[in-house]
Amino acid sequence: MSTHTSSQDGQRPLAVQLSGIGKRFPGVIANHDVALTVREGTIHAIVGENGAGKSTLMKTLYGMQQPDTGTITVNGEMQHFRSPSDAIAAGIGMVHQHFMLADNLTVLENIILGSEPNRRGVLDLKSAREQITSIMASVGADLDLDIPVSELGVGERQRVEIVKVLFRGARILILDEPTAVLVPEEVDELFATLHRLVEDGATVIFISHKLDEVLKVSDDITVMRQGTTVAETRPDAIDRSGLAELMVGSELPSPAGRSTPVGTAIRLDIAKLTVEGKEGRPAVEDVSLRIHSGEILGIAGVEGNGQFELCTALLGITESTGNVTVDGRDVTDESTRARYEAGLAYIPFDRHREGLMLTAPLWENALLGREDDVDFQRGPFVNAATARQSTTEIIQRFGVLTPSETTPAFALSGGNQQKLVVGRALVTSPSVLIAAHPTRGIDVGAQAAVWDEIRSARDNGMAVLLVSADLEELLGLSDTIAVMFDGRITATLNPDDITAAELGSYMTGAVQEATK
Repeated sequence: MSTHTSSQDGQRPLAVQLSGIGKRFPGVIANHDVALTVREGTIHAIVGENGAGKSTLMKTLYGMQQPDTGTITVNGEMQHFRSPSDAIAAGIGMVHQHFMLADNLTVLENIILGSEPNRRGVLDLKSAREQITSIMASVGADLDLDIPVSELGVGERQRVEIVKVLFRGARILILDEPTAVLVPEEVDELFATLHRLVEDGATVIFISHKLDEVLKVSDDITVMRQGTTVAETRPDAIDRSGLAELMVGSELPSPAGRSTPVGTAIRLDIAKLTVEGKEGRPAVEDVSLRIHSGEILGIAGVEGNGQFELCTALLGITESTGNVTVDGRDVTDESTRARYEAGLAYIPFDRHREGLMLTAPLWENALLGREDDVDFQRGPFVNAATARQSTTEIIQRFGVLTPSETTPAFALSGGNQQKLVVGRALVTSPSVLIAAHPTRGIDVGAQAAVWDEIRSARDNGMAVLLVSADLEELLGLSDTIAVMFDGRITATLNPDDITAAELGSYMTGAVQEATK
């Protein structure tokens, strides 16, 4: 529970008050009659299922879209935000789940982008540097302002985003799934930053599906369901199970347990795989792994330690040396298409960058990677009717909340986009699944459904390479965990013999060279 709450908190003035907020999209009521009150100088969590309307509500508060009904009051003044610029002028900043940074620009350039200080029409970098250095000191961030953002890890990128909104004068910060890709040590650092902010009088609103973290860091919690607010509570008045029941009407799922033994057949054989990285250093160095039929091999590591390059090399997207064998077939020199035909399937790291065509309808997105299948061909053309029927089956099986299979992907919540991507991979019944963060950004009910689907496929003989930042997921689903650090496998662990905290120590390189 948050440490800065006092007995006088009930008397704090309101930083944000939303009343009767409603927002409709074609075929969808995203928000209706939403009420939200956020006390100044507190950390306020918003939780709910995918499609509950959380992100829509926060985009409304940030001026990204305008409500159809209702009022927005900030620091006692009614507001009519026409754009994020209006919200920024009112002291509101938002850190999105998908970071809005330019990789080719330096940290300093990213922070000042769009708010460049000037003196008599000339860019004043000295003043900007002094102001940013002061902000970093206040929140405990230690960033090199002169290196490209491309060289930063995910935790550092997030700190850049926070410093960026503070540089613009934000006193009310909205964070969307801020811990989705962080390891425990980075989560602790983020929470320390948030505490510093609220102690300085700022207000933090954050969306999260990680209920333990919500209960640990927040002062107040608002629960949303089916587009409206259904409950307000505090961490000292509810536990994890109770909060989950408010969200989804059921207890929290567990990823643990298996019903079949690991098979003997080797489904995926990786031998001495190496991928060149930047400045002559390997991104992946001499990695050898074997995954058997009915086995889940978890890859643990702080993002940026070679996991992405490992997966893209296995798919034949990234050039590599070494050998890759799928179900006894050497695919080392074969195309991505051939590897898919050999039995590989992929749940990508970033559903927006790699997994979806956001403006295309769902049925076209569900077809990606299967365009050449005879079932979806009609002469030289795509058999749209069959593709739509297949997509409808994915929607029903994986609980994708959408008006229809013709809805564009951007109209879905992030969690429902993820469920479509997961369904697209599993519906092909692959022999080997490369699953990168399969439950990132989805609610506890959907998480349980994805876990069940992966377990079922594993029990039927599928091999899984699971990359995840969710340590509970890694420890609960994996038969073996391999730790990647600086492009190498530095430890091989039995999940039954290790805690999340110990796994985090391996991931950061503090501990190495363990064996099962």
